[in-house]
Amino acid sequence: MKLKKFSLRTRIFLAMIMLVLMASILISAVAIYQYKEQSEDYHTARLIRKEQNIKAHIKRFLNGRYNTWEVKTENLPLIFKDEIFNIANIHKLQINLYDLEGNLLISSKAGLQNNIAAQCLNAEILNSIYNTIQLNNLSNNAEHRFVDKHKENGETFQSSYSFITDNKSKAIAIINLPYLEKDDFLTNELQEFLKRIAFAFMLVLLMAIAIAFWLSKFITKSLQTISDKIISTRLEKRNKKIEIDDTSEEISILVNAYNSMIDELEDSAVQLARSEREQAWREMAKQVAHEIKNPLTPMRLTVQNFQRKFDPNDENIHSKLNEYSKTLIQQIDTMSSIASAFSNFAKMPAQQRETLNVVKIVKLALDIFNEDYIVFTSDYDEIIAKFDRTQLIRVVTNLVKNSIQAMPENQTPTIAIHVTTKSDNVVLTIADNGSGVSEENKEKVFEPKFTTKTSGMGLGLAMVKNIVETYKGSITFESVKNKGTTFKVVFPKE
Repeated sequence: MKLKKFSLRTRIFLAMIMLVLMASILISAVAIYQYKEQSEDYHTARLIRKEQNIKAHIKRFLNGRYNTWEVKTENLPLIFKDEIFNIANIHKLQINLYDLEGNLLISSKAGLQNNIAAQCLNAEILNSIYNTIQLNNLSNNAEHRFVDKHKENGETFQSSYSFITDNKSKAIAIINLPYLEKDDFLTNELQEFLKRIAFAFMLVLLMAIAIAFWLSKFITKSLQTISDKIISTRLEKRNKKIEIDDTSEEISILVNAYNSMIDELEDSAVQLARSEREQAWREMAKQVAHEIKNPLTPMRLTVQNFQRKFDPNDENIHSKLNEYSKTLIQQIDTMSSIASAFSNFAKMPAQQRETLNVVKIVKLALDIFNEDYIVFTSDYDEIIAKFDRTQLIRVVTNLVKNSIQAMPENQTPTIAIHVTTKSDNVVLTIADNGSGVSEENKEKVFEPKFTTKTSGMGLGLAMVKNIVETYKGSITFESVKNKGTTFKVVFPKE
């Protein structure tokens, strides 16, 4: 499992736990290594001390009044016949004496003389003794000394070899001290230390869990606040800046960067809104100019034709004058309707929340239509809501007009208007069996200026959408080409 998949809080928590775990393992490893080093140093130093003490004891005995024999190699078995056992017992160590050629002279271990393998030192050990020189810590003199270290049956043995000298410092024998490294005491000490480490580790682990939980929560709390702010940031609304106290330097930098971005975003939003308004007014001006030019052309032609053909003595002058006037009046009415349409679209609906019966107002809006194929139904006789009376009538009439204009000539038309409630909302549907909306035009239905009709400015549905959304409602539609369209208006009762 990849660490990147975990949250920052989880990663901080795991990092703290791993840090404590690795520290405890490292401390334990160092303790074990230190134990081994200390154990080796202890046994090496202990063997040296015993060897020096035993050699000093032997030298005192050789030069003492109890020795009546001449001090030379061949007399050593006689000199130490009984004393070697006392020395070995005092120093708690086995003692073997060899002559300078490596032949066993005497041993404190009973039966060693009968062991053929132990009666003579091999050539390697003899060469090592003669070729290895070490410093004596007591006399600070260099001396021949060799230590053979090996393991048997899982136990470590050291066997030291050095020379015994007479009064004239002449070597007369080789002394061998076999030494078994017993680590019972140090092992117990190590086990006790590791137990304490384990107890301390558990205590520190619990503390680390608590600290990691608090620390991760403290760090991610600020990041969560910043994350929530970033997610809720919108270009079309005013965004609040982040205000967090007592944060780290890194979090403060991030907060300041976000707040700076909000300032820049607001400036960009203002500029964008200004640009969009200017662009909208330019488009609106183009549309108004285009729509006004349409009736002006026939008006101009009518006036010019009237000028050419005007004859005061013509007996049909009155009928011709009436015809010219009728044409001009029709075009003037067209221009008036254009002006009214643009005025209604540009004018934001006033949010006059009148308490009214939606069923009654919808019926009233449908009274202006004489088409017998318009059918109105309602689940309730009375649905009370707060809405502007005039704006609701405008919504209904525009949607019904849109359905009427969508009816093909070769089809029996049907328009069904239905009013009901759902939760705390009013639901108004207008369904027709007209020509429907093609797939490529569905996204453009509510855009200003969009129309599929040969006449009109395409502002009706855009105005309806504007009104409904002003009252925190929504308008949607479903349409199937050549089968019909159903508009659904939903707005809250309150």
